[in-house]
Amino acid sequence: MREAARMNLDVAAARLDKTRSSLQRMEAGETRVDVHLARSMMDLYDVFDAGLVDEVRRSLKPGWWVAHGVRDMGYLDLETEACLVREFAGLTVPGLLQTEPYVRALLSSGSLERTPEELDTQVVVRLHRQRRLGADLDLIALVDEAALRRQVGGPEVMRAQLEHLAATDVDLRVLPLSRPHSGLEGGFIVLSFPEPGDDDMLYVAHAAGSVHIEAPADVNAATLKFGVLCSEALSRAESTALIEGLLRE
Repeated sequence: MREAARMNLDVAAARLDKTRSSLQRMEAGETRVDVHLARSMMDLYDVFDAGLVDEVRRSLKPGWWVAHGVRDMGYLDLETEACLVREFAGLTVPGLLQTEPYVRALLSSGSLERTPEELDTQVVVRLHRQRRLGADLDLIALVDEAALRRQVGGPEVMRAQLEHLAATDVDLRVLPLSRPHSGLEGGFIVLSFPEPGDDDMLYVAHAAGSVHIEAPADVNAATLKFGVLCSEALSRAESTALIEGLLRE
């Protein structure tokens, strides 16, 4: 809107009684805008968008995870708004398909020390995310066979986890250990949203945290790689057969 009004950041910031850097952060989506400021911006730029005002109101409401004492870390907010998750999980079972014992064992084995209360909260939040599957959230999951063979929590925990995967209705496909694939450098997630104007987003976790990438070229590259990985993976039927074979083992 500012650019359409042919106004630069310095002029707009001064007229809105904001610093140039604070207005820039708002435009980049790094800080939130309240309804009053959104209306002031639209007055300044001589345009009104009722839908945008509604989105501002919605963005100010605390996410469902706040009730569990969890600080918004970015991904939860994005996934809550998404309608499709395409996830390649290289080392662990995808979070949306993890059983409670698997989640608990996985979080307990990490380098980050958690109190029993913090662990319980993280488990509840992860299981809460799964409630949307099949309702208003679709998942296409690719998982490396190595993740299915890794003994997270021991044989009984893994047996229950594999049984859960074998019975799921989600589009789950396995990349077998018998051959290399295009995703050996690590996992990633591409999120799609229901609104036509909302572009896909790439999410990548790393040792020091995570990054959310919106650059179209990068998101497109990840989407293409996901497609290649799908072609390299076993079919859904073959994947289920492999999981059932692991259960027999």
